[in-house]
Amino acid sequence: MVARRTDALPTVDGSRRIGGAIDPVALQPGDLMACWSGDAIGRAITLGTMQPWAPRGLRLGPSHVAIVCRHRGQPLWVESTTLCDTPCAITGRPMVGVQTHLPEDRLPSYAAGRVVRYRLTPINRLSDAESSLLTHILLHHFLGRASPYDLSGAVLSGLRCGRIVRAVLGADLGEVFCSELAAAVLMRLGRLNRADPAGYSPARLLRRLVRTGVYAPVAG
Repeated sequence: MVARRTDALPTVDGSRRIGGAIDPVALQPGDLMACWSGDAIGRAITLGTMQPWAPRGLRLGPSHVAIVCRHRGQPLWVESTTLCDTPCAITGRPMVGVQTHLPEDRLPSYAAGRVVRYRLTPINRLSDAESSLLTHILLHHFLGRASPYDLSGAVLSGLRCGRIVRAVLGADLGEVFCSELAAAVLMRLGRLNRADPAGYSPARLLRRLVRTGVYAPVAG
């Protein structure tokens, strides 16, 4: 069960823009927030998953990814991480693993890096029913069960031999890292072919989705 109602969340000012780049109100269910961190860990992930022939903007891939859902009329940034001390918008306490935040509370964390919004292409946009299912899966299945962070899976996803190891281990959604969470949800919604979601690093997930025409970057 979700521990705290989000109708107590502050109203987002429709005219407000974070860093002059992304308007939180303009976010849509299913949007992926690709994050490039300016710290050493983020740069290491980006360099370790570099791919010269990747789609434009993704040769140096993101170090983190979050997915957006809508709950009680407001967009929520949903992610799995160990690097955020901000209390979860739903539970009211800091979480290690799956957690939710108002977008304007998380975007400033990447002031030293950048955040690029990727959106489902028109033919792949979510219906109202699918948007509701997205929210239900994220808030009740993952957050409601306090899914912890999958550290070993995150490390393996960035290694060239990682997919071989994962093929032996098999999928386990009891704990998830950032892109594993997004991949699992997109598979459930039919926007990504079924596979072990832990096989997707943030960079590999975005590259696959862009190459297959399911997502495209949004300016601003």
